[in-house]
Amino acid sequence: MRRIATLLPPAPSNATRRLAAAVLLLGACGQTRTPAPDDGIAMLAPAGAPARDFPAPSRPVAGVVTDTWSSEESRDRAGEADTVMALLDVRPGMRVADVGAGSGYYTVRLSRRVGPAGQVVAQDIVPEYLRKLRGRVRREGLSNVTLTLGEPHDPRLAPASVDLVMLVHMYHEVEQPYAFLHNLRPAVRPGGRVAVVDLDRPTARHGTPPGLLRCELAAAGYRQTAMHTLPEGSGYLAVFTPAGDAPQPRAIRACPAPR
Repeated sequence: MRRIATLLPPAPSNATRRLAAAVLLLGACGQTRTPAPDDGIAMLAPAGAPARDFPAPSRPVAGVVTDTWSSEESRDRAGEADTVMALLDVRPGMRVADVGAGSGYYTVRLSRRVGPAGQVVAQDIVPEYLRKLRGRVRREGLSNVTLTLGEPHDPRLAPASVDLVMLVHMYHEVEQPYAFLHNLRPAVRPGGRVAVVDLDRPTARHGTPPGLLRCELAAAGYRQTAMHTLPEGSGYLAVFTPAGDAPQPRAIRACPAPR
């Protein structure tokens, strides 16, 4: 089986496991987790602007409840990933970030699509999801995948590192969307895009109304360039690009909650 670049080292020692357990305990007490140096998961960039500098969203935020939105078999039968990647013209050699990667449904399919000359950054804020995904990436021999830990308000992606950011059935779970979008923007290369796949329903019901999505991204300095309806209940695909200069955090105004 091929190695995953330099991010998948040998199995950790007992001492390292104890250290990781202690770090996770600190995380449970409200501290930011710094992954153990040999667990194959890292933050790729320094912290961006803090969440406190941005307005709170005016609508509910859905909780993170699972690493899987729906079964992969049903999503493939509906042609979700193939349709989305075709609409986005995902090609060999592209660098794509799967933010909120969860169990890796898009990660593995993007990896095959961009090929050995491309790169997929699989990001999540839940360390356990990333550890499980690391095992899957190893088993499937995906040598072009990097695993990275983010924060709820900051994806912690390297500057100018990706051509496309995928936010799939997770935007409604972002606790501080304005900080998240502000801190995401530097990672998008010139001409790059942010693609959101979600359901057209209230955020409390694990969806995002398209009008609300447009408003929140516009408030953070993004312009919508496309909107597509996906097949068989898969929701919609909305595509955005950074536009102009990023607004200052305290100049952003929260969008009104949909009625």
